[in-house]
Amino acid sequence: MLKYILKRIGLAIVILLGVSLILYFLVRCMPVNYVEQIVANLNQGGTQVPQDAVDALYKTYGLQDSSFGGILKGYFTWLGALCRFDLGKSFIYKQPVLSVIVKHMWISFLIAFVAIIFEYMIAIPLGVTAATHQYSARDYIVTVLVMVGISLPSFFFGRLLQDVFAMKLGWFWPSGLTDASKDHDFFGAILDFFGHITLPLLVMVILSIGGTMRYMRTNMLEVLNSDYIRTARAKGLSERKVIYKHAFRNTMIPIVTMMAGILPTLFSGAMITEEIFDLPGIGKLALKAMTSGDIPFIMGYNMFLALLSVIGVLLSDLMYAVVDPRVKLF
Repeated sequence: MLKYILKRIGLAIVILLGVSLILYFLVRCMPVNYVEQIVANLNQGGTQVPQDAVDALYKTYGLQDSSFGGILKGYFTWLGALCRFDLGKSFIYKQPVLSVIVKHMWISFLIAFVAIIFEYMIAIPLGVTAATHQYSARDYIVTVLVMVGISLPSFFFGRLLQDVFAMKLGWFWPSGLTDASKDHDFFGAILDFFGHITLPLLVMVILSIGGTMRYMRTNMLEVLNSDYIRTARAKGLSERKVIYKHAFRNTMIPIVTMMAGILPTLFSGAMITEEIFDLPGIGKLALKAMTSGDIPFIMGYNMFLALLSVIGVLLSDLMYAVVDPRVKLF
């Protein structure tokens, strides 16, 4: 087991180095950068920025040399700082990138964590019941409903819920995390918080249920057609025991593979949803940084997600031995 883990960690380091190289070159070749936006904003305001000032801005932000050699030199400088956990200073937030990520990722984590719990609590039973009642009215109804959920764009569905349940009915808050105009006690603050995040949670859960449910249904159908399931039924076992003791556990093996992507999902934030509901999560900040050409934040944020993805895959591999005793890791 230890040898396997060490081997995977070594491979993960190689993967992260490759990701960092590709990421740096892609970001440095972006058609927009922060300096260009500053100059464009100043020019629109009627101020003509001299070339000397533009060159000084490029030098200040380390973007003055866009040649291959300059980009390569910049990459190794950035990589050295990255190894010291120095992700640089954000252009637009005027703070160290690592501090901005650590400060805002927990909001995204909390919302995503609750959403994932509800997603699996709803999607897995729906997938099982659709598979065990294949081609029945129940199967068709569940499939149609989840397909509708998959087809809805998040920005449209979010605005729809916001308009109906917040603006017209007034049941929930349309945006933000708290109501700053009121002084709540502890339990009041908790109720106020969940009143603000209910609509974002609905958007994230409803739009994500479909994929998990279809995946679960497909895996369950495949397992139910296996020889050992027919043998278990021939031995006289009850249908409930066949499904939940023999079939269900084997359907969890592919689900573990899907869970490899949960870790980056928990901390990456939902960019569009957070923007619609004005949530100060890491997704909203990353979207703003992307559109503004904030190179340090973009690179730091994506390397953070790459690290979480590699860790998620490693944990997923280790979980195989838990859900499937036949898998032995050496």
